[in-house]
Amino acid sequence: MSGKLRHNSVRIVLALSMACAARVGAQTDPGPRGGAAGAGGYYPSLNSTEQFAFGSARTVFQEIDSVSGTMPGEAGKGLGPSFNGNSCAQCHAQPAVGGSSPGLTSKQNPVPNPQVALATLHNAQNSVPSFITANGPVREARFVNLPGGGADGGVHGLYTIQGRRDANGCQMDQPDFATAISNHNVIFRIPTPTFGLGLVENTADSTLQANLVANQQTKNAMGISGRLNTSGNDGSVTRFGWKAQNKSLLIFAGEAYNVEQGVSSEVFPNERSAVPGCVFNSTPEDFTSLAAGGGSGDVTSFAIFMRLLAPPTPTTASNSERNGQSVFATVGCALCHTSSLTTAASPYTGMGKQEYHPYSDFALHSMGAGLADGISQGGAGPSEFRTAPLWGLGQRLFFLHDGRTSDLMQAIQAHSGCGRPDATATPTTSSACASEASAVIRQFNNLPNSQQQDILNFLRSL
Repeated sequence: MSGKLRHNSVRIVLALSMACAARVGAQTDPGPRGGAAGAGGYYPSLNSTEQFAFGSARTVFQEIDSVSGTMPGEAGKGLGPSFNGNSCAQCHAQPAVGGSSPGLTSKQNPVPNPQVALATLHNAQNSVPSFITANGPVREARFVNLPGGGADGGVHGLYTIQGRRDANGCQMDQPDFATAISNHNVIFRIPTPTFGLGLVENTADSTLQANLVANQQTKNAMGISGRLNTSGNDGSVTRFGWKAQNKSLLIFAGEAYNVEQGVSSEVFPNERSAVPGCVFNSTPEDFTSLAAGGGSGDVTSFAIFMRLLAPPTPTTASNSERNGQSVFATVGCALCHTSSLTTAASPYTGMGKQEYHPYSDFALHSMGAGLADGISQGGAGPSEFRTAPLWGLGQRLFFLHDGRTSDLMQAIQAHSGCGRPDATATPTTSSACASEASAVIRQFNNLPNSQQQDILNFLRSL
């Protein structure tokens, strides 16, 4: 190649790079929406008895757990021996109780990641892992493989109760996260919002199945397939969790209580990490009281709270937001992020036969190597995730299953399947980079800058 031709080629490459940079940089995530929290209250049609039940359940959801219920201000019991948090509301906090991870960029309640201070609360002897930071999201950690080989996939508690004033004699070290990170063997999950989940629970399997096969010709042309995760017992649809692995809100709550706080219950009765000398209570620690005046346990209250929570309230009003709503559907985003579903008959006042707007089909879709986490749950494989509901996104602080970004544009681009790989996990056996959303992202990237911005504005109005 001659010097002149080489010089011209460099000029062309630089010009194209600058043009691409200008195109991508022209769109800006408006950031988390300010104003009052658009969620956190009870479903508006509930009667007075149901409203009272919701309020009581919310109080339990906010309860702080200690090891045996003996610490001042921490009436709950059963914490540990390993744990990630000491209250449901600690993790599900943004923009209101029941939401997702809190953070310093909140316009409603800016707070640092509570997991940092939790490491040494009550003289606990934990080190804060490198992936837990004051300005980052609340996270849980899962190991992809067992030390000797074979699949792991389970949650490994960030902290232990060793050294706490209410855990005398407990000797239990934290997991070796540093080695797991160096071996690319750990992935992260952030809390999923719980707003409106009673509507989701009360949506018939047949409704989700019909929605999944709708617009089949268009989906096929776009490379979108998807499937519903199902119970291995009866084939019914499961729908809660990042991989839609849980069937009901009761199971969802029981698993979280056991995995995140280490509390055993009637749903998950076995103590996790039951190291001798670190078990201080009878099991299950949370149970239905048979005494006069007793009542159901915490897990039941958690499920009631989530079941009666209202969905988030969108603020879509401007011309840009309304145009973004239209273009969102045109480019194919709504093929997975379904805008409307309808509930079945409900025992709760006004919640039956209601149309709601989750922006999710609650189905599993393969998202490619860039998002694959190496974890299988239920029928969901290593690269499959439930379509994340977008309602309430306008006030959310962190995106994707691991909270890797706070920038909505980066989260969108990661859907292509070839986005930045997980910071610690190596993509799994599949060599394909393609995601079911690849064609949709290409269409999004081909939009004029103004229409891309309209979509971002629309999403932040949800």
